[in-house]
Amino acid sequence: MIIGTAGHIDHGKTSLVKALTGVDADRLPEEKARGITVDLGYAYTPLPNGETLGFIDVPGHEKLIHNMLAGATGIDFLLLVVAADDGPMPQTREHLAIAELLGIARGAVALTKCDAVDPARQAAAENELHALLAGSSFAEAPVFRVSAKSGDGIAALHDHLADAAGAAQAARHDGRFRLAIDRCFTLSGIGTVVTGTIFSGTVQVGDTLTVSPAGLSARVRSLHAQDKPAERAHAGQRVALNLSGDFAREAIRRGMWALDPRQHLPLTRFAATLALSREETQALRHWTPVHVHLGAEDVTGRVALLEGDTLAPGAEALVEIVLDRDIACAGGDRFVLRDTSATRTLAGGRVLDLFPPTRHKRAPARLAALRLAAGGDLAATLAAQLAASPAGVLLERTAQGWNLDDEAAAALWRDLDLRRIVTRDGTLGFAPAQWAALGERLVAALAAEHERAPDMPGAEHERLRRLTLPTLPRAAFDTLLDEALAAGRVAQTSSWLHLPEHRVTLSAADRDLWATLAPLVAATPFQPPRVRDIAKATAIPEDTVRALMKRIARGGALYPVALDHYFSDEAVERLAGIVAGLCGQHGAARAAELRDIIGGGRKVAIHILEFFDRIGYTRRVRDLRGTRDEHVLREAAVARQWKQQ
Repeated sequence: MIIGTAGHIDHGKTSLVKALTGVDADRLPEEKARGITVDLGYAYTPLPNGETLGFIDVPGHEKLIHNMLAGATGIDFLLLVVAADDGPMPQTREHLAIAELLGIARGAVALTKCDAVDPARQAAAENELHALLAGSSFAEAPVFRVSAKSGDGIAALHDHLADAAGAAQAARHDGRFRLAIDRCFTLSGIGTVVTGTIFSGTVQVGDTLTVSPAGLSARVRSLHAQDKPAERAHAGQRVALNLSGDFAREAIRRGMWALDPRQHLPLTRFAATLALSREETQALRHWTPVHVHLGAEDVTGRVALLEGDTLAPGAEALVEIVLDRDIACAGGDRFVLRDTSATRTLAGGRVLDLFPPTRHKRAPARLAALRLAAGGDLAATLAAQLAASPAGVLLERTAQGWNLDDEAAAALWRDLDLRRIVTRDGTLGFAPAQWAALGERLVAALAAEHERAPDMPGAEHERLRRLTLPTLPRAAFDTLLDEALAAGRVAQTSSWLHLPEHRVTLSAADRDLWATLAPLVAATPFQPPRVRDIAKATAIPEDTVRALMKRIARGGALYPVALDHYFSDEAVERLAGIVAGLCGQHGAARAAELRDIIGGGRKVAIHILEFFDRIGYTRRVRDLRGTRDEHVLREAAVARQWKQQ
C-alpha cells in the first residue's frame, strides 16, 4: 500500500515518516539546509507479513502544490498531518480538498507535536479537526495523537497503517502495465532510472515498454519494488526501473508514463466528469483556462462544459478537457484542475472517454453514454456504444481506452456475445441484435434498388455496401454478404447481387422502343447494325438507342460484342456453337473460316473471336483460337463485358 502524507508546511510530515520508517525522506541538500520539504520524498518500512509500506512525503508549501500533486495521484491511503499547536491551516484544507477530488477515500489523521502542547490544546485541536473533516470523505478517519520527537502514539499509528494495508490487498486493479513517472535520473554504471507508482498491471525484468507520450521504446534491465531488488512488480507498488534504449536521459521527464506499448496513445483531449470544489466562491465558466494535473503531469489546457455554460461550486458535470500538448492517460484516471496562476485548486474529475467525437458533443445520446460510463459499468457502457454505432466498435480501442488486459477484454466480449470481425484497422465488435439488423438493412437496400431500377440485374458489391451503410468497413460487409448469400436471402448472378426473386423488367416505354429496334438486330443476326446505323435508320437519337441497348444487355438479351455493336443472345449462342464446331473439326478456329461461315467481312469475325477471348470461352494462341476445357458461364461474361463498356 502506498501512503501519502498531506498537510501544511512545518507540521512535521517528514519527521513523522522518519519516526514510522527510520528513513529521512528529505533527500535534497536544499531540503536539509532549509529544513523544509521541496520535492517528493520516499520511504519504506517492512511489515511482519512480508509486505512493505511505501510512503510518499509531499511538500507542504503553497508554492509547491504542483510537486505535491505529482505524488498524490498515485497513493492508496491519505495520512493527513496536522500540528497540535497550529491546528488546521490553509494547506491542510487544500491538501484535504485535493485528496477528495482525486477520489481518495481511505485515510487517517496524525495530530503531531503533541509533546509541545498540553492535553487541553490537544483536545481543542482534535475538535478543530473533526469540524474540518465533517461532511468529507474522511469524516470517520481515526485521529492519532503522536509525537515524532518522543515516539508517543507512533506504534499505534504504525499498527493501524499495517492493518489498512492488509485490507487493501483485494482492491488491486488489473489492466495493462502503467507507471506514472515522478523521477528520472542516471546512476553511474547503471544508466537511466525512472521511479513512480504502478497504476495497473505488472512488469518484469526483460519487458519492453513505451515511454509515453514521447513514444520511446525502452527495455527493463532491472527493477526495485518497494525499495527492494525484484524480478517482478505489480499495481499498487512503488518501483524504480532501470531502462535501456535508444534515447537520451533528457528525453524522459516527470509526468511521462512507462507503459505497455498497447497503451501508448498520445492525446490532447478527453471527456470526463468534473466536480467543482465546494470551497470555490464562483462558478466555473465554459472554456476556462486551467492547469491539469494527471498522474505526475502538469499541463495547461481548457475546460469545455458539455452541460450548460457554468458549473456551480460543489456541483458535478460532464466536460471535455482540451490540452495544450500531448499527455497519456486511461479511462478512470483521476485528475485535478488548478487556476492559471497555479495558486488555487479548482476542481477534480475522472477520465471517461479518450476518443471524444469532433461533432455533436452535447447531443443527448452522447451525454447519456458518458453518464453511463461515469457509473463504472463497462458492459453496459459498451452495450450502449454498440447500439449507437451501427458500423461496429473497434474492440482494441475499447480495451485501450479502459486499459483492459487480454483476459478482462476477452471476458467482456464473451459476456456480451459479440460478433467479431477482423479488419485491417482492428477487430470490430457487433451486438447480435445489431448484426441481425445490418442483415435486414442489406436486404432492404437491395429491395429498394430493385424498385428504383427494375431494368438493372441488381447492385454491384461496392454499391450495395454504400447502400447498406456507407461507414461499414469492407471486411464487415463481406462477412455480412457471405452470410446472406449462404442463407439464400441474397443471390448473385455474375457480379450482380440481387434478391432471389428479382427479374430484370423494362419500363413500358423501353418495351415499346425495343419492339421497334429488335427486328433490325434480328434481321442480320451475325452482322447486326451498330448503334449509329440503327439511330440513322430509325431517326431515333443515338444516345437513346445506346442507353436502351445497355439496359437490354443487362438483362442478357443482348451481348456487347464490340463497342456500340450488340448481338442477340440467340446469335451469340449460335456463334459459340460454330466456333466449337471449327475447333472440333480443325483443332482451332480461325477468323477466315468463321467469316466464310457467317458471311460478311473478316473484321466482324475478328471482333466475335476477340469477344469470346474476353469472356473466357476461347483462348488465343497467335492467330488460332481453341475453346477452354472449363469456361465461365455466359451470365458471367455478360457482366464482365458490360463493365468494359
